[in-house]
Amino acid sequence: MRHGKKFNHLGRKVGHRKALLKSLSIALFTHKRINTTIAKAKALRLYVEPLITKSKTDTTHSRRVVFSYLQNKDAVKELFGPISAKVGNRPGGYVRIIKTGFRRSDGAEMAMIELVDFNELLLNAKDSSKGKKRRTRRSGGAKKAAGAVAAAVVADKANEEEE
Repeated sequence: MRHGKKFNHLGRKVGHRKALLKSLSIALFTHKRINTTIAKAKALRLYVEPLITKSKTDTTHSRRVVFSYLQNKDAVKELFGPISAKVGNRPGGYVRIIKTGFRRSDGAEMAMIELVDFNELLLNAKDSSKGKKRRTRRSGGAKKAAGAVAAAVVADKANEEEE
């Protein structure tokens, strides 16, 4: 029975599940974006986010802790290098899961999981829209509309007095 067990076991025994999450996280850190099933992506998010938080403090202890999870020097180097530099001031939410449809063979729901600060297309779109968008205040329109209604009421009263 699974009383009180909150994480997804992914239909695997403990060793197989740990190996799967380890290899997925290494692939995510090296490629910055991977395609997998929704269930694996959600489980990977729970596995990866504490490691990225740990990489914000570049000490020997934190490197050893992360290495004990990953067992890959290149992935640890990548995590403590460019990844931690980009997410240094972010308080959390380091990965994004985007649903990409269903797999043809078995109909499994697929997703793309990526590191948030490494999607250059999305970052460029945000930067270009920042400069071009004109800021408006919604309250200004309401005041003008209320003023127009008040002016119409005053005009109606003046018309009634004339009659």
